[in-house]
Amino acid sequence: MSVMDLAGTCSSFQSDLDFCSDCGSVLPLPGAQDTVTCTRCGFNINVRDFEGKVVKTSVVFHQLGTAMPMSVEEGPECQGPVVDRRCPRCGHEGMAYHTRQMRSADEGQTVFYTCTNCKCLEALSSWNYFK
Repeated sequence: MSVMDLAGTCSSFQSDLDFCSDCGSVLPLPGAQDTVTCTRCGFNINVRDFEGKVVKTSVVFHQLGTAMPMSVEEGPECQGPVVDRRCPRCGHEGMAYHTRQMRSADEGQTVFYTCTNCKCLEALSSWNYFK
């Protein structure tokens, strides 16, 4: 069966009934109307062409509490490269760091240092350097 047979008009390319034959957009599900109309370009397909087509959907719900909670040692603040920086709390030499864009895009990033020994967190905003 050609696209001409399905839609009754000439289309740009051949596609599955889930997609518009003219622009390729996802078609809405058939309703009470006689035609299914593409919301993007207005291309119409007769609703009878969808007879026998089955749409299946499924939603999977996971039981509450099945996710493993992260321990302090496994948290993201303890990951990352380690630099030679002294912890202000315990004096340990060696802190892991990661960066985040906490302010607007035209300002610098914030660097978060985490002590690999006591997990002390220290934040340093790079935008402070230029004031």
